[in-house]
Amino acid sequence: MRSLTKDIASRFAQAALGHVGREWPNKLDHVMGGPLDVKRPRALHPVFFGSFDWHSCVHGTWLLARLYRRFSQLPERNRIRALFDVQLTSQNIAGEIAYLARAESRGFERPYGWAWALMLAGEVARHRSEEGRRWSREVAPLARAFERRFEAWLPLATYPVRAGTHANTAFALLLALDYARTIDNPSFATLCTEKAMQWYASDTDCQAWEPCGDDLLSSTLVEAACMRKVLGRDGFARWFTRFLPRLAQGEPAPLFSPAFVSDRSDGKIAHLDGLNLSRAWCWNLIVDAVADQDARGRIKYAIDRHLDSALPHVTGDYMGEHWLASFALLAMDSDPPAA
Repeated sequence: MRSLTKDIASRFAQAALGHVGREWPNKLDHVMGGPLDVKRPRALHPVFFGSFDWHSCVHGTWLLARLYRRFSQLPERNRIRALFDVQLTSQNIAGEIAYLARAESRGFERPYGWAWALMLAGEVARHRSEEGRRWSREVAPLARAFERRFEAWLPLATYPVRAGTHANTAFALLLALDYARTIDNPSFATLCTEKAMQWYASDTDCQAWEPCGDDLLSSTLVEAACMRKVLGRDGFARWFTRFLPRLAQGEPAPLFSPAFVSDRSDGKIAHLDGLNLSRAWCWNLIVDAVADQDARGRIKYAIDRHLDSALPHVTGDYMGEHWLASFALLAMDSDPPAA
């Protein structure tokens, strides 16, 4: 397993600082109800207007918050603190909440951006510095707004979304559960847990139809990582032997081999670097609960292979640079799974 060093953290921080305040180019998720809704990104989103799209700006901000907490000697700490003091204010957060209140914004960033907003709130809630506690207070109302969105939507969501793209529901539940447990919100955690059980508890013999051409998530492994968080080690181990019954034989084989990325200037194809990082992240979250030693060895080898394939390309082309460092940080600095 590759370790997250201060030098690597600094590289990631520099990448995020280079895009969270970069307004252009920009791909809006914006439904317009009339001519007055024709506005530039900064006018629509006073906090998260950069990074090519809203959700990437949110998780770029999460990355900076996490590195600020994790590395007290990070060279970029002063720049991060100055940025957050300007951006994470009650007025700016109120502007983001006002955007959500529009009738046309009901489906805005559902569920990927919602989950990342909760991850950001959960991260700043972990901070113990004076400035960190202030940022947490400012971000908390936005997190509550997204909690309410999950609470309204999950009872209506009859079916999961298993695609390896932003609509994936296992990814959203995994991040939402992390937030719920971080801030100690048992009712929200129960809602997410019950939905995960409804959607995934009966899944068996997954064929792992991946990679698809624009996957950024491993639909197979992110579901497993979600159930690892839901079930705990022992319950997950029983579920996992049914979900991937031929793991010790190296099957399904695609899960152990990094996806090939043919053109990193193409935003969709560049997703596949994210897929490789997401596999490393998810394998790392579940490997402790895999009892078979041969399978565990294969998994650890696969983690390193996937990291080696993607880490050199976290920066270099803006189509990946505006978001890949967040996935690399997940893969290299995940919190240990609960028992």
